[in-house]
Order: sequence, then structure tokens, then C-alpha cells
Amino acid sequence: MRYSYATHLEDSVSAERYDIAKLQGLSATNKPLLARYDLAALKRDVPRESMDARAPGLWRWHELLPVPDSAYAVSLGEIETPLVPLANSERPEGFKPPLVKDEGRLPTGSFKARGLCLAVSMARVHGVRRVAIPTNGNAGAAMAAYAAEAGMEAYCFCPDDTPEINLSEIALQGATVWRVNGLINDCAKLVQAGQAQFDWFDMSTLKEPYRIEGKKTMGLELAVQMRWRLPKVVFYPTGGGTGLIGMWKAWQELLALGWISPPLPRLVAVQSTGCAPIVRAFVEGASSAKGVTIAAG
Repeated sequence: MRYSYATHLEDSVSAERYDIAKLQGLSATNKPLLARYDLAALKRDVPRESMDARAPGLWRWHELLPVPDSAYAVSLGEIETPLVPLANSERPEGFKPPLVKDEGRLPTGSFKARGLCLAVSMARVHGVRRVAIPTNGNAGAAMAAYAAEAGMEAYCFCPDDTPEINLSEIALQGATVWRVNGLINDCAKLVQAGQAQFDWFDMSTLKEPYRIEGKKTMGLELAVQMRWRLPKVVFYPTGGGTGLIGMWKAWQELLALGWISPPLPRLVAVQSTGCAPIVRAFVEGASSAKGVTIAAG
């Protein structure tokens, strides 16, 4: 039995194939790469019932994750986060209480742990020794924690308005932290500029293929927690959109495996009115989102 059924990476626009056995960032056309799997073989080899029988947690889904061997998996105890009913919430008569997936139970206290768990694990596969990220706080804390567990050096660049508690958390996890006189996109430029000199790997949102795969586990967990019948609507608090892509990718893979049936949930991106590039792109019918240079609210 294979630990992972991952076969290759694929340009998210052109579908050009890339070697998953090599360290990859963006595609040749600067598009995100997506991990692809031999779902036909997985469907043959692994019945859905075997997933139900496994202990809950992120690594329960290892066949649908890209890490080739358990020896490379970097873990800090990622649980299957609970679905909490908001029984006292105001809602129309006859509506069931909404369910909240409590991602605060994950290591470092946020859903960012999922993506960075996989990204750091795959960096370990490829022998990476240094990782860097532009971050407003939670992603940096997650990367720092997993990098420390993997024995890697971590470098985090934070906008100057990042709360002190986030900066302290990142530093306490062992990372080198810089407060940047600018916004998150200015931090990203510094990460990119330092790659050649400092030989670090860029863990920025959508600039490496595996944070999506980690976020994908939210969608996989929803399926098993709801007995393979997904909710009609999923509201997702959205930053760069990695979780949106990951969950939708998870459900497409589960459909191909025959583990769930259509229709898929309506997926609603929720963003602050002062920083809503994904929402704006959807409303405008655009094929991609434009960056926000001045965020507020």
C-alpha cells in the first residue's frame, strides 16, 4: 500500500505537468502549481470505510497528501477540529443552528497550521534548510513552529502594524523576525529579493504548491464529520484564497473517488470590506483577483 498517491504537479491554468520529485515554486508562467493524484488506483486500493476506521487527524488523509513517506511528515499533533453548533444564534424559524469548525484547536491556534504543516513537510522531503515568509502573524507563527520541529531556519517578514503579541509568538517559536516599514506586499518583495543571497525557500501564499494541500484537509474533514454528506453552504473567512482552493479541490477529489455525491456546497468567500479582492473579483466576473495595496477594516 502506497503512503501517498501523488503523481505530479500541474499548472493551475495550462495543466502543464511538473515533476513532484523536484522542489517547485510557481510554474514557468508564474501560476500556482496543484498536486495531482492517481485517484483511480486510490479508489481501487482504499475503500471509504477504511477512512472511517482510522484515528481522526490531519494525517489520516495521507494517501491524498503529497508527502511520500511517513518519515518526512512534520507533525505537532494536528487534531480533527470539532464542528460546534451555535445553538443560541439568531436564525429564521425552521433553520438548524449553523456549525462552526473550530480551527483554534490546531497547533499555533489557527487554520494556518494546516498549510504550513504540509509545506514544511514537503520542504523537508526536498532537503530545504531555510524557509521564509511574509506574514501578518498567524502564518509566520505556524511556519516557525513547524520549521523548528523539522530543524530548519525560519525567517519572517511582518508589516509594521503587526500586533506585538504575534511578533513575540513568532520569535518564541525560534524564527528570525523583521518588522517591515510597509504592507504585506512589501514583505513579500523582501522575501523574494533575499532568495539568491540567503538561499531560503519562499513559503508565500500560492507561491509553493503545498499549503493548498494542507488547507484541503478542512474539506476532507467536513466530509467525514458529516458522514459523507456535505453541507449545502460553507462560509469561509478568506485572505489569499488558499483555503477556498483547497476545500474545492478536496471535494473534487472525493467526487472522483466516489466517496461523496453531488451537488457540492455553495462556497462563500467572506472578506473585510476594506480588503476584499476575492469578493470583488467574483462580483466583477474577473478570472483573477487584483492585489490590494492599502487594506483597511
